[in-house]
Amino acid sequence: MDDPGNLTLPAGLKDTARISYYKAYLAQLRKTMDDGANVIGYFAWSLLDNFEWRLGYTSRFSIVYVDFKTLKRYPKMSARWFQKLLHRQP
Repeated sequence: MDDPGNLTLPAGLKDTARISYYKAYLAQLRKTMDDGANVIGYFAWSLLDNFEWRLGYTSRFSIVYVDFKTLKRYPKMSARWFQKLLHRQP
């Protein structure tokens, strides 16, 4: 799940499509678990925006926006959503 193009910081933080992606993906994962799949963990790829071999720095894949000039990191909306998901009571 990537955001193609050189997104500005404000635009890069509003990654609602990524949240929708994770919701749908995790819902399907839950269904497989309910059907008996032995799932012991999940890793959200990728944690930080980074250099991609084919696309360089022109596509963002993560839940944390990285300013490539300063290397400062900014949690995206999806990071906040993921944090709430992880702290939810069963």
